[in-house]
Amino acid sequence: MTGARTNAAIRVLCWTVGLVILLEGSRTFYGVITRLHDSGHADGLAWVRMLLSGSEILAVPLFLIPATVAVGGYALLVIIGLAIAIHALHGDFWGLDILVLYGVAVYAGLVWRKDRAGVASNPTN
Repeated sequence: MTGARTNAAIRVLCWTVGLVILLEGSRTFYGVITRLHDSGHADGLAWVRMLLSGSEILAVPLFLIPATVAVGGYALLVIIGLAIAIHALHGDFWGLDILVLYGVAVYAGLVWRKDRAGVASNPTN
């Protein structure tokens, strides 16, 4: 059984990574929207950025709500995995370390919530 400090630390980790992903997703989404309305040629991958950042914006609240943590967490893992793959395929390896850290933090939050749910349903532990 995990201690109270561990529970608090993982909860802070989940909220921190969730809010950071929400902020970065919002910045990306807003940046793509403003560039689409600029004069000139729009970025070819703007729709991919809009789709991924919009999906992040929708998945983060699901990850932070205890009843929907699994749906939001797995959605975030898929989105982060796609972002890593797209960056790697384009040879853009700058910033992949941050994406990996986001993925690990989301995974840790999912495991922690699943373990807590297992402990709560099994009173012998």
